[in-house]
Amino acid sequence: MDTVASRPHRLAATPISRSMSIVARVYGYPPAHNAGSEWMLHSMLRPLAERGHRVAVWLSHPGTIDRRYEIDGVRVVPYQEGTDFAAHAQKADVLLSHFENVPLVTGLAGARRIPVIVICHDNFATSFHNAAGADLVVYNSEWIRRDGEIFYARYPREFLPRHSIVVRPPVLAEEYRTEPGDCATLVNLNADKGGDLFWQMAAWTPEWTFLGVRGAYGQQIMPPPRLPNCEVVDGVPGKEMREHVYGRARVVLMPSLYESWGRVAVEAFASGIPVIAHPTPGLVESMGEAGIFAYRDDVNAWIHALMSLKDPDNWARASRRAKARSRELSAAPDLDNWCDAVESLWDGGRRRPSRVRALGTLVDTTEMGQA
Repeated sequence: MDTVASRPHRLAATPISRSMSIVARVYGYPPAHNAGSEWMLHSMLRPLAERGHRVAVWLSHPGTIDRRYEIDGVRVVPYQEGTDFAAHAQKADVLLSHFENVPLVTGLAGARRIPVIVICHDNFATSFHNAAGADLVVYNSEWIRRDGEIFYARYPREFLPRHSIVVRPPVLAEEYRTEPGDCATLVNLNADKGGDLFWQMAAWTPEWTFLGVRGAYGQQIMPPPRLPNCEVVDGVPGKEMREHVYGRARVVLMPSLYESWGRVAVEAFASGIPVIAHPTPGLVESMGEAGIFAYRDDVNAWIHALMSLKDPDNWARASRRAKARSRELSAAPDLDNWCDAVESLWDGGRRRPSRVRALGTLVDTTEMGQA
């Protein structure tokens, strides 16, 4: 069987004679929607715009911005103005989506024989199922890629994505680098991110000042009354994280139940801020040797790790490891590989054969043979 593992994960760059039209359909987008997946997407679309391509994002849910706007060369069409998405999408050279919008976008791509890209931010079966048959699947980490390959190995060849690539959530370190502050900081106070543990630690370690940042999703867990060492601030756009979050953080805490990568950790590393985290596969991969790990159900281990960073020498050593990991990730060619892969989907204007889903299987919509 031809598995994803047997295929190259980097598509060769193809010279292009004109600017491509790249159209994405997603739930929300920066600066109004500040989830890590959306900032990853923006970090990937931004360099395509810098290469001269026409990049547009159409939103599928009402947001706080109700007029079209542009951010770093990416044009964003809010839900309130985006009722003609299907008509616009059929003129695109490449379509792109993630999460719940994938079935709609892959359906349009199949009907119009437009190359389609799907980003998999997690290892859920639904994500892999929806990405089946895509021209390019982007995994946000190596462990997600491995799980994807295991998933697709159970199915016939025609179910597989045509190509795949790993793009670890890009973080431009210079946009986050600052002088660390003095707080133990958690970004997103919902239960899955560790909001309960965060406030337990605050109660048991009055030596520390705790800063909680409201997240973009999930019910936020507020501190119990009479904890004078706690502060909660509203969530801020990604471009303001340097000033309002990392510029106040001495340590970042990530007791997350699930992280497929852990962008916040990498952003903190840009400033040499140590991160204590629950060892999810994604955080173990993203943090590497710079990580300080403790299981989220062991509050004593978290208190011990946090108190050890009160020692200036311990903190300095952890900070050096964080900066080294930031440099290592910044040197990775993921974004160049991604842009080359997108450009390789362009075939000079000819619409290629597409496969569409039918009752959980895939069928060829032309008589031109398999891709």
